[in-house]
Amino acid sequence: MYSYIKGTLEEVEDGKIVVDHFGIGYQIQTPANILDYLPSIGEEIKVYTYLQIKEDAVSLFGFPAKEDLAFFRLLLMVNGIGPKGALGILSALTTDELRFAVLAGDAKAIARAPGIGAKSAQRIILELKDKLNLEDVLSKSLQNEAPKALSGVQTVKHEAVEALVALGYSSSEAAAAIAKAGISEDMDVETVLKAALKQMAFL
Repeated sequence: MYSYIKGTLEEVEDGKIVVDHFGIGYQIQTPANILDYLPSIGEEIKVYTYLQIKEDAVSLFGFPAKEDLAFFRLLLMVNGIGPKGALGILSALTTDELRFAVLAGDAKAIARAPGIGAKSAQRIILELKDKLNLEDVLSKSLQNEAPKALSGVQTVKHEAVEALVALGYSSSEAAAAIAKAGISEDMDVETVLKAALKQMAFL
């Protein structure tokens, strides 16, 4: 029903915000990490939304980006995961981290989310892995690269991930660090590893 709501940010509370749109205050439940994207109170904001209608309640869930909303919808397709559970997962992990965790089969990373145990994390991986494409994920992290350089860059990236895993990092931690390192076509595996290890300090 609502693709997004654009209006004035009126209130910020734990796990929710209020956006005024032409005199109507919409209370929107949000992941914790939306705080990093919020403007100051009184400024304009655009939130991508999902409307849940139940017999006893109508709830709005909101996200700072379309891809966050898209992944929220994917999580709702997993057996046993409802809107609040999906919101908790996206509060504990960024969309990119969750993609990497699913593709790498890293249940431990997903289980960091509140209320998500090992079995639920494994179910998320099982049901979503076929819905995600590794090349799409890599292209997002390399979107500034020229198309002709993607193949070489991706080869270096895969080798760097394998090296980090050999050092004891999980696949999702390695992939996330390398994605944040900013890979260019003139970087070799050693250079990528050094950049990724610097990023590890912030994971």
